Amino acid sequence: MKIVHCGCGRFGIESLNALKASNHELLHIITHPEKQAGRGRRLRANDVEQWAHSNNIPVTTLEDINSPEGIQLIKKLVPDLLIVIAFGQKISPEIINIPPKGAINVHGSLLPKYRGAAPINRAIINGETETGISIITLAEKMDCGQILAQAKLKIADDDRADTVHDALAQLAAPLLVETIDKIAAGAATYTKQDNSKATLATKLKKSDGIIDFALSAQQIHNRVRGLWPWPGAAACFVSSRTGRQYQVTIAKTQVANPAGKNDMPGVIDENVNVLCGTGRLEILELKPHGGRMMDFYSFLNGRGTGPGDFFAPYEESRQ
Repeated sequence: MKIVHCGCGRFGIESLNALKASNHELLHIITHPEKQAGRGRRLRANDVEQWAHSNNIPVTTLEDINSPEGIQLIKKLVPDLLIVIAFGQKISPEIINIPPKGAINVHGSLLPKYRGAAPINRAIINGETETGISIITLAEKMDCGQILAQAKLKIADDDRADTVHDALAQLAAPLLVETIDKIAAGAATYTKQDNSKATLATKLKKSDGIIDFALSAQQIHNRVRGLWPWPGAAACFVSSRTGRQYQVTIAKTQVANPAGKNDMPGVIDENVNVLCGTGRLEILELKPHGGRMMDFYSFLNGRGTGPGDFFAPYEESRQ
């Protein structure tokens, strides 16, 4: 089949590689325009546009795929199928109806759970031990289309959003090609979602990264994992000896003790674990503001630390 791909995120790169190696024809890629990035704020093409150039696939950047320009482009290309992965734009029924085989989407959850922009992050934050890939038809309501295929993935206790993201991207690639093969052969099965079981995975904000140590150790551990690498789990380390405060992003933790209520959440105990509302948390790695990643003991060395040091919420606005 002749395929047009719409996407801009790294999540779709493995699927693009699989599509290029398949028996189907990747006609064209539609993605977002270049954006400013880095300290120099220079314009930078996204991962999908860079992939297209490297693999000699025609690519068009559009602010709005539903514009007259976008509609005319897709009509001119005459694709059999439209594939959408990490695109970030709602696609109109007019466009969905152009390809005879419609449009399908690769989503990073086991739908109907975690519909929305941040399914991987929200699943980890909520302590899920399993997630997966869903390939669905595009529908008027976001992530509500019919399911064509699903594959499951276990989430380990030390997995973070970045590792699950990459594992799901790899899982999606062969599943997508298999699904396209079935669509081409007229052998695909379309299953309606059970809307009564739907949950939402709302887009992350910087303010989601503020850590409240009154939560349980397991809840904080899950948040640290689910918030990495963006927006990151933010806190303020306070030295009781010097009174100095250090803004940090906590990158890696493990639960030292899941049980036991604590009256002074955020305080560091004699074993250098952090008291939480319930249980104790061991911090393994963190990144001071403007500094490099380091283990917690290296961070403590040379900062005038001692008994009574504690973590406080990061008060600066992170909206």
